Amino acid sequence: MDKTKLIERAEILVGAVDDLPTIPAVATKVLQMVDDPDASVEEIADMMLTDQVMTARIMKLINSPVYKPAQEITSLRRALVYLGLRHVREIALTTSVISAFDGTTGVLDLKAFWEHSFGVGMVSKIIAKKVGYIDLEKAYIAGIIHDLGEVFLSNFLREPFLEVLDYIKAHPVTLSEAEELLLGTTHSEIGLCMARKWNFPEAYSDIIAHHHNPEAATVDPILCAIVNLSDLFCTVRELNYGGLGWVTFNLNEQVAWSILKEKSPDMARMDVERFCYELDDAIPDVKALVSSIFSTT
Repeated sequence: MDKTKLIERAEILVGAVDDLPTIPAVATKVLQMVDDPDASVEEIADMMLTDQVMTARIMKLINSPVYKPAQEITSLRRALVYLGLRHVREIALTTSVISAFDGTTGVLDLKAFWEHSFGVGMVSKIIAKKVGYIDLEKAYIAGIIHDLGEVFLSNFLREPFLEVLDYIKAHPVTLSEAEELLLGTTHSEIGLCMARKWNFPEAYSDIIAHHHNPEAATVDPILCAIVNLSDLFCTVRELNYGGLGWVTFNLNEQVAWSILKEKSPDMARMDVERFCYELDDAIPDVKALVSSIFSTT
């Protein structure tokens, strides 16, 4: 189906939900302050401290295996200095997306969903480093938010989404293929509509929309290819939120792989089996990270 029609259908579905979660007001203010050259670290920290859940999650993230500080950071101001202001936007965005769905229930197990999302974020950071992508934190955040549309389908279209899940159990199709067939759109377009409502930066919106077809990405196809491969790696391992969907792939046949090999010819010599072992080693860290983040709620 034409991408425009998929987006139009997604807009209808998202627009029909009256109680769609919003980004917390503090997070919106923080995002504005980061863009203000006159705003200081102290002022941004003071604003963040008014949201205890956001503060707790930022501290969990900064002391997680993702950022690996030399010693535990216990001060939010020090955490922001350690991150650098250019990364505050991304970490505020992440914690806000998690907070937006606090206390909600849906078809998907929310903790397992975030394990997949953080797994894709961490693997995206690993791949980004291998290909020489300069902004590793941006790759990490893009990985975390790529499947945002799945949470919407799980929470707000429960019965239709259950039909999708039943369909993929009986047919050798991907989740996106089943969604398009039964819903007239996919989680990619749903996520794009949500990202636009929440005023996400265009680079992230583009990745959410095209993480299953990175060749169509227009803002940052390299990063989109990174997230695409990370998603595939996590889906065929243990970070697949319950094993939903039928997925198998040959790396050499993936468009994303071709995109990354063009960017970094050394990727062609990567030992894929060894890389998968590295991913397996990271799984406990991902699960521990998600457990600690959700323990603050």
